[in-house]
Amino acid sequence: MYIQYEHHEHYEHMEVSMKIIISNSSNEPIYTQISRQIKGHILKGELKEGDLLPSIRKLAKELQISVITTKRAYDELEKEGFLEVVQGKGSYVAGQNKELMKEKKLKIIEDSLMKVVEESRLLGLDYGEVNEMLKILFEEG
Repeated sequence: MYIQYEHHEHYEHMEVSMKIIISNSSNEPIYTQISRQIKGHILKGELKEGDLLPSIRKLAKELQISVITTKRAYDELEKEGFLEVVQGKGSYVAGQNKELMKEKKLKIIEDSLMKVVEESRLLGLDYGEVNEMLKILFEEG
């Protein structure tokens, strides 16, 4: 079962949009699914510094999950420097150092490519074959 949530926040004539999809069939914990997707929105620039995220309670209600799960996701994001929590006001996207943001994006790609390398070795594919596939996918995408 998938739960999809779309959040639209209106303030100062700006609309902040955030889409979160929760999969109950995933092996990934729900709080990790939430934090990963919010982090993705930030890294892609869809959520910007100072944007207000939905309250822990509101997000939990919309996703039909426990507030404890939502809080854990927000805590992880705060610990990693993606969110800034202002007591009594809410959770905001924290300012990001542009160089650090680039490093975080590169790290995500590097981790994904490492999985491809490991899988390729298991299947007996060599660098040339994988490189050719990547080239084709990159050109088509």
